[in-house]
Order: sequence, then structure tokens, then C-alpha cells
Amino acid sequence: MLQFSKAQTAGILGLILLGALFAVPNLLSEETRNALPGFAPKSTVNLGLDLQGGSHLLLGVDTDKVIDDRMRSVMSDIRREMRPNRGAGRERISLDNLTYNKETGEIVLRLDDPGDLDDARERVRDVTRSGAGGLGLGVRPYTVAVNEGAIVVSMTAEAERNFSLEAVRDSIEVVRRRIDPAGNKEVLIAPQGDDRIVVQVPGDDDPEALKAVINRTGQLSFHAVDLTVNPSDVAAGVLPPGRVVCPMAEFDGTTRPSPPDGELCGPIENATQPPLVLVEDPEITGDMVQTASAGQNPDGAGFQINFAFDNRGARRFGDYTSNNIGAVFAILLDGEIISAPTIQSAITQGSGRITGDFSVQEATQTALLIRSGALPAKLTTLEQRSVDATLGADSVRAGATALVIGFIAVIIYMVISYGRFGIYADMALIANVILIAGALSLMGSTLTLPGIAGIVLTIGMAVDANVLIFERIREELRQGKSPINAAETGYQKAWSAILDANVTTFLAALIMFQLGAGPVRGFAITLAVGVVTSVFTAYVLTRLLAGGYLLSKRPKALTL
Repeated sequence: MLQFSKAQTAGILGLILLGALFAVPNLLSEETRNALPGFAPKSTVNLGLDLQGGSHLLLGVDTDKVIDDRMRSVMSDIRREMRPNRGAGRERISLDNLTYNKETGEIVLRLDDPGDLDDARERVRDVTRSGAGGLGLGVRPYTVAVNEGAIVVSMTAEAERNFSLEAVRDSIEVVRRRIDPAGNKEVLIAPQGDDRIVVQVPGDDDPEALKAVINRTGQLSFHAVDLTVNPSDVAAGVLPPGRVVCPMAEFDGTTRPSPPDGELCGPIENATQPPLVLVEDPEITGDMVQTASAGQNPDGAGFQINFAFDNRGARRFGDYTSNNIGAVFAILLDGEIISAPTIQSAITQGSGRITGDFSVQEATQTALLIRSGALPAKLTTLEQRSVDATLGADSVRAGATALVIGFIAVIIYMVISYGRFGIYADMALIANVILIAGALSLMGSTLTLPGIAGIVLTIGMAVDANVLIFERIREELRQGKSPINAAETGYQKAWSAILDANVTTFLAALIMFQLGAGPVRGFAITLAVGVVTSVFTAYVLTRLLAGGYLLSKRPKALTL
């Protein structure tokens, strides 16, 4: 129990030195950190909004557009249902007209053959039966009626409210994934009212870049390209029904205007590349993309975006590429065509890549945008301001002072109470703080006042473990055991109590991290890291130090 091999001793000491290496950048200035060699650790613990201030944004969620997009999606599904794919077992139903009136919020479907009315109505009901969301089982979000020989589809008031609230919730999650993908920056993102979101980002010094990341819709879709349209007709704005003209992305660092409300594509004016005519209804949408990442382009210079579909997207992608070999397929992101490859062969494995003149930054940001998902609604910046530190330097000093005072008091108490073994516990305590600082720096975590409280709590827990061990050793000494046997028994029998206490604390920290937000997460992170490091230092490191003394000196008596 008290014996450690040379490899184990080297591993323990090496881990502590590694923690110190990652913790050291916190003591250096930014200029000194930047001057370090490339392989040297440079990340530091960031201060939270309450300690250093940051950016505050109040965003408005365009819930009206959410309803509009839902209805347009239903209209697209209805059109697809009227012309089922081969093998679907249904006859094609010819449409005379299919329109959506934004003012009335109604989809109106008219047929070439009135005899198809009953069949078409059942198909429309099948399309609108799903998507009840939080409305409850058996509740339809849409009503389907027949009026003067036309099928009329409208959304219920309850569904409108449900979809609007759902859009706010989804927008919060998308924004969180975009600006805090690792979940350790303690960004505060919360709803305000029915259609607003508050975003607070600690230490952010570029609010315009932050808004650019947040406000990009991230709307990804895959469209068939219609090469039969005459360029002169495109220039004159004469297009067949169901066709739109979309610009090619420039990839020159400039930002093009977003598509007008209700439009699929952005403006083509001042574009340096010829636009393409797309089929308006997408074959695949961005919600079917499961993962996306940036990577080196193996076929040429620059970078590419690798993506993979879910089962539904993989099936559609495989069917379309199998039936359209040689056709041009456009990939549209936020109103611009980012890639328009020619389909060379059937792609049935459910994955693909987007190639273009991407820089590494463009590929990484675009992959993050795709991976985080599309915003369900347009966000408008209603308010933007810088936030001063609510606690500031005085609170940082006060927290640090409390930490130092408590640390010194614990060190003195342990030495007075347990003598030599108390010194070992103090050495483990110092190593514990070093490991916590190194781990938080490695993760790039943000420290707030609750996080400082978590560190103070961890120090107390680490000492508590040593107290359990040392008191158990005292009991064994009173029973007449030798110092070595007493120490071995003390460490062995105290382990179960230490493990139980720290496992339950660690689980509580995980639950707080999963369900909490902002400072609660910061407290959970420091607590969870501290639990792991305190168990290591209080049980393993003190055992190494105590065992080294007892086995080398073999004292006949032990004062504890």
C-alpha cells in the first residue's frame, strides 16, 4: 500500500509538473505568453462577466417568419406528395395552382381534375398530421378544409404560439453552440419575454464579430440546377415557375447582403461570378445534416467541408444522385451558392464534401455554422452595450484574499494537528491548487466568483480526506500497531469513505453542469475538477510522501 515503483513515482511527480506547466501562463503577461515557443502552453483561465465585464446583446426573434417558413415548408411537402417518387405506390395528381397567402396565413390547393379532390385531401392530411411538437398526442397543428372546390390549409392559434416559443428555445441553443461550443465560457443566454433573447459574453472585445456569428441564419439547402433557362431570360428576370436566381459566394472576405425576407436567394447585383438558376424547392435541407467539419482538400489547394447526413438525408441524397448523374447540384448557404458540383456517380454512403476556394478560417466557421444548425428565425439586434464588471478588481482581490487566508489557516491547522503528516497534507494541498489551475487553463474555462467559491470548497474537501486518513491512522496506533502497519491500514480503510463522499459530490457537479447555465456551470466545473485533483493529491500524493518517510526511516513510534 505504501510502496511505489520508480515508474509510479515518476508518473505522479510528472503529472504535478505538467499541471504546473499549464498553470504558469496565468502568471505571465500577454506579451510574454505570445513570445513563448509554439509548443509551449499559452492558454489561461478567463475571467467571467462579473469579474471583467463583456458584451451585452438583446436580440429580437422574428417569430412571424417562423410561422411563414413552417407554412412554406408544408406547401413544399404538399407539392412533393402530389408527385410521389417512383415506387411510392401512388398516382401523380396534377395541380392547377398551389399558393400561400402570407396575409391570411393559408395554403390554397386547386386541382386540374376535381375528381382527385378526396385523394388529394387525404394526402394533405397525411402531410399535416405530423409536427404537433408540444401540442400533445393526437392534436393537429394544421386544419385542412375544402372551400369552393379548393383545399385550404391553415395553422391553429395554439400551434402558432407553440412554434414561436419553440423557435426562441431553439435559437438560444443554436446561439450557444455558435459562441460557446465547448460549454466552458460561462456565456449567459436566456429568454426575455416571448420573442427576445439576452446574450452576455464575458471578455468579448469585438461585438461586431460576435453579432456577425450570431446573426448568420445558417440556412443550408441542396437544390437542383436548371441549366435550360436562357441567360437572356435570367437577365430580364423572366423565369419558369418554381425557379430562382442565386449568386455564387465570393470567398473574398466581403459580406454580401442577406436575402430579403421571404426570399431564398440574396441579390445578384455586383456579383463577380455568373449566377445560377435553381429549383426553388430543395431536395435536401440543412436539418438533415448530422455532422460537419473542416479539412484539407486532397484534390487541390485550400480547405473543404466534410459533412454527413442523418438516415433521412442519406436516403434522399442517395436517391437524387443515383437518378441525376451528370447534373449540377447546388449547395446553398444563407442565400449564396457555396458550391455547385457536377454529380459524377451515385453517393449512397450518406456523406460528402463541399469544395471551394475556402481558407482555413472560412472552412472552420462554415463547418461550425452548419454543425450548430440553422437559426429557426431571423435575429435582430435591439440593444448592444458593454457591461462593466459587476464585481471588479475589488471583488477579485477580496476573493483572492479569502482564498489565501483560508489556505494559510488550513496549512497552519494541519501542521499543528498532525505534525509531519500535516506537512505532507499541506504539500498535497499546494499540488492540488496547481493541478486545478492547470486543468482550468487547459480547458480554457472562465472563472467567476462562484468558481472561486468552488475552489475554496475543494480545498476544504481535500483536507477533509486527509483528516479521515490521519484520524484512522491514530486509531490504529492506539491499538498498538506499528507506524507502517497503522499507516497502511489507515489509508486502506479510509478509502471507501473518501470515495463515497467524492463520487456523490462529483455526480452533483455533473448534474449542475448539465442543467445549469452561466455561473452555475462555472461552479460545477471547478468543483468537478477539484474533486478529481483532491482525491489524487490527498490520497495518492500524501501516501507517496508518507510511505517514503516510513519505509526509509522505519520509526518505532509515530507522533500523530
